[in-house]
Amino acid sequence: MPDVFINGRFLSQPVSGVQRFAAEIVKAIDQLIDRQQLPERLAGATWTLLAPPNAEDRLSLKHIRIAKIGKRTGHAWDQIDLASAARSGTLISLANSGPVLHRRHHIVLHDAQVFRHPEFFSRSYGQFHRCLGWLYASTARIMTVSHFSQRELSEVLKIPARDIAVCSNSAEHLAGIPVDDAILRRLNLVPGRYFLAIGSNKRNKNIDLVTRAIRSLPSDYPLVIVGAANERVFGRSDATGDDRVIPAGHISDASMAALYRHATALIFPSLYEGFGVPPLEAMVFGCPVIVSDIAVLREVCGDAAEYCSPTDPENLARLMRERIGKGALSDAEIMRQATQRSRYTWISSALAMVNSI
Repeated sequence: MPDVFINGRFLSQPVSGVQRFAAEIVKAIDQLIDRQQLPERLAGATWTLLAPPNAEDRLSLKHIRIAKIGKRTGHAWDQIDLASAARSGTLISLANSGPVLHRRHHIVLHDAQVFRHPEFFSRSYGQFHRCLGWLYASTARIMTVSHFSQRELSEVLKIPARDIAVCSNSAEHLAGIPVDDAILRRLNLVPGRYFLAIGSNKRNKNIDLVTRAIRSLPSDYPLVIVGAANERVFGRSDATGDDRVIPAGHISDASMAALYRHATALIFPSLYEGFGVPPLEAMVFGCPVIVSDIAVLREVCGDAAEYCSPTDPENLARLMRERIGKGALSDAEIMRQATQRSRYTWISSALAMVNSI
C-alpha cells in the first residue's frame, strides 16, 4: 500500500461546516490508527497531512504527521505544491478541492449546489467550481456526506451512485463542550425565549423566511442569527427583518452551545444542503428543531424534527407559535433526538472513508 496523504488546505481556511468535517474526520482516522482498526491493506501505510504555509496548527494528532509544504496558497497550492508532494501515494481531499491530475485521488464533494442552484453563487465562483467538479468526476474517486448528495452528484456528474462513498457528518464535536452563557447576557437574551437560526445571508440558508415569520410572533421572542456574510462567494441577499432580529456573527463553540441549550427552537429553513449539521448539533443540547421539508433534512433529522414549507412564512410562524406553546421537549421527543443523532458518528464516517480508498 502506498503512503497516504491528506490535503490539509482546510487548515488555512475559516472554520465552517466543510472545514469542521475535515478536521473531525482527520482526528477520527488518527483514532482508528491508534486502535489498530484500519483495513488490513492500510495497516502499514504512513499517514501525512500536507498543509500550505499559511495553515493554522489547530490539530493535535498522535499518528498522522503534519507537514507544511510549498510556498503557494489557495488553489495554486492544491494544483502545484500538493500535487507534487503527494504524487507517490494516495491522496485524500476532504473539503471540495484538490489537484485535478493526481492519479490516486479521493475527494469529498459535499454537495451539488453549484450545479443545482447556480443562482446562489457569484458567476465566477460557480463556473470555476462546476469545472472542477467535472474534472474530478473523470480523474478522482468521489466521496460525499449524505445519500441525498450521493444521488445528486451521481446525476450531475454522470457517474454511478454506487461509485460514490458516503461518509456522513456528525455533531459529536459539541458533546461535552463547556457552555458559555455569557453570550446570552451580551445579546440581552432570556433563556427559553428566543429562536435561533444559522446562516446569515447565504441564499441557500433561506434566512429571509425566518425574518418574515418572526414578525407575526410575540414581540418578546427575538430571532438570533449566527453566521457572517460572504458576498464574494454567495452573491448578495435581500434577507431583512425587524428590530427583533439579532445578528450574532461568528461565535465560539462554547457560545454556540449556550445558544442551542437555551433556545426555544433552532429554525433551519434551508432551500438546499449537502447534509445540514446544525439540526444534529441542536439535538445534542435538547433544543427543539424546525427544519425545511427537503429530502436531505428528512434523511438527517428523521422523526426528530418538525418540518416547515421552505417558501411559506405563515406555515413556519404557525410551527414556531406551536413550539412556544409546547415548551421544552417531551421525554418522547428527547428520545427521538437521541436515537437520530446516534446514527452519525465521526468514527463510523472515518471507517466508511478508509474502507473506500
